[in-house]
Formats: sequence, C-alpha cells, structure tokens
Amino acid sequence: MLESSSHVRQKSEECPSSSRQDTIITRLTPQLSADSKMVLSQTHSVRLKYLSLGVLVLQTTSMVLTLRYSRTLKGDGPRYLASSAVVLSELLKILVCTLFVFKENNFSLRVLKEEIVNKPVETMYLAIPAGIYTLQNNLLYVALSNLDAATYQVTYQLKILTTALFSVSMLGKRLGFYQWLSLLFLMAGVTLVQWPTQSEDDTEQKVLSAGSRFVGLIAVLMACISSGFAGVYFEKILKETKQSVWVRNIQLGLFGFVFAFIGMIVYEGQKVRESGMFQGYSTITCTVVALQAQNGLIIAVVIKYADNILKGFATSLSIIMSTVISYFLLEDFNPTWVFFFGSVLVIAATFFYGHERKPASDSATKI
Repeated sequence: MLESSSHVRQKSEECPSSSRQDTIITRLTPQLSADSKMVLSQTHSVRLKYLSLGVLVLQTTSMVLTLRYSRTLKGDGPRYLASSAVVLSELLKILVCTLFVFKENNFSLRVLKEEIVNKPVETMYLAIPAGIYTLQNNLLYVALSNLDAATYQVTYQLKILTTALFSVSMLGKRLGFYQWLSLLFLMAGVTLVQWPTQSEDDTEQKVLSAGSRFVGLIAVLMACISSGFAGVYFEKILKETKQSVWVRNIQLGLFGFVFAFIGMIVYEGQKVRESGMFQGYSTITCTVVALQAQNGLIIAVVIKYADNILKGFATSLSIIMSTVISYFLLEDFNPTWVFFFGSVLVIAATFFYGHERKPASDSATKI
C-alpha cells in the first residue's frame, strides 16, 4: 500500500515537468512550421522566377528567329499583313486565357462576368497598356521591314533602359550602383555582340531592307519607349490587385484586339478588301502568330514573379542564343572577338544585377 502511494506521489511530481515540456514543444511547433513554410515558399518563388525567365529566353529566341525569317522570306504571292498577324495573336491570347480561367474556376465563367462586366472602371484601366502594346507590336513589324537584323536588335535593347527609368519613376524602385552599372554593361555587351561587320554581304542585307532606315529607326525608338511604359504600368496593376493573371490578360487582349482590328482597317483596309485578311499566310506565319500570342502570356507570368528589368536581361540573353543558333544551324553568321567580348559583358551584367539584390533578401530573412 505504501509502495503504491509513493509511486503515485512520484508520478505526480514528474507530471509538472513533463507537462511544461509538452507546453513548450506545443508552443514552438507552430513557429517552427511557420518558419519552414516561409523558407519553402521563398525557395519556391525563386525557382518559379528563374524558371519563368528561362522559358522566356527560349520563347523570345524562337519568336525572333521565325519573325525575322517570315519578313525576309521571298514568296510568289504578296507578303502577309503585319496588322492581321497582331489581330490574330490577340484573339488567340484571349482564347487561351479563357480556357485557363475556365479550368481554375471549376469550369465556370462567372468570374469573367464579375471582373470584366461588373467592374467596368477597373477594366478600363487595362485600355492604356493594351493600346500601347498593340502599337508596339505593329512597330516591331515595321522596324523589321525597314532595318537589318543587327541594327534592329541592338537598338531595341534601349527598352531595358527605358524600363528601368519607368520602374524608378512609377513603381518607386531604387536601383543601386551595381544595378546601374549592370545596365551599362548590358547595353555595351549587347551592342558589341550585334555589332555589324563589314563584308561583301552588306549589299544583300540592304536588298532585304524593305524601306527607309530612318523609318525603321524611329519605329524601334518608339517601340522601346512604349515597351518600357506599358510593361511597368501592367506590372503595377498585377502587383496591386489580387486578380488572376489570366483574367487581366483577357481584359488586356479584348482592348488589344479592338485596337489592332481598327488599326488594320484604317491603315490596310484597301489590301484587306482586295486580297483578304489572310493574304500571304503560310505555316511560318501561323507559327509567328502563335509565338507572339504565347510571348504575351509568358511575359505576364514573368512580371508576376519577377520584374521588367530581369525580363530585359532574359531578352538580351535570347539575342545571344539567336546569334549562336544562326551560326550553327543557319550558318549565316561568323563570330569575332567582338562577339565573345560582348558575351562576357552580358554575363557579367547579369551577375552584377543579382549581387545587388542579395543583401536585401538576407536582411529580410534575419528579421
């Protein structure tokens, strides 16, 4: 009897300590799980950011190659209308985004009515970037029809600088010394990579140019400014609202389709009435339309997980890939020491820009 009472007394003495340990473990478990979830979410977001940028590099490379080939290809019939290609790409983008929204909302399109029809003011905000994107897409076709590939690609990289300036002024971003230096390195590197070389093929490149070089240069400069402003404006809308990126792209595509169709009728209505909207279309043209529509969706995803300046770096790397593919597959480019030096500058610029962001992320993690 005494042994049993002493055993009970011993257990009662051990219970408070064990209960305190259980209480401490119970309190620490949610904190540990929250920290682990935070680390996992940060790792997942970083992976999504660089995965989306890698996809964008491949997408932009294929689009540049096919678009250049389609505009310089000599066929028997008339060349396809650039404005009609922009119209079809906007329409295709709307259809693809509608399918994604249909799948995300349990095969219901009610969210489209709530976000587009019932919120006309928010929808009208997308008219500004939609109109600018439509103008930009048409300007790129004009530029490729009037400039050689090297001049076009080098000059179009000015959009990286305009994007950075608009990001600072509109989004309030602060770029450090290394980031500004990386932008300069990037511009110098891409310029060297695409530096035109004097050769006997210069006359052939002039023949491929289908108009005034001055018109092409103005088109590229306007496209750079419009690309920087529209990209940052759309980024601001995506990051300030919680709506799905697919719904925003539907809103963007609706206005883009209307603007592109009006532009086609106004500027090329006579050609459409004579030979139809699909004159000069081929498999290459359909590929260009599909890639252009897909490019808009990928850019929207990249903006959601990264920013426009990183998107500009990915586009610059895609230009280098386009040059390499042109050398090994198309065999129409001979690299020089200028090309290799420019590649080193572009890679160094990428590391410079990433180095500036690391201290901020480390301090945030410690807090």
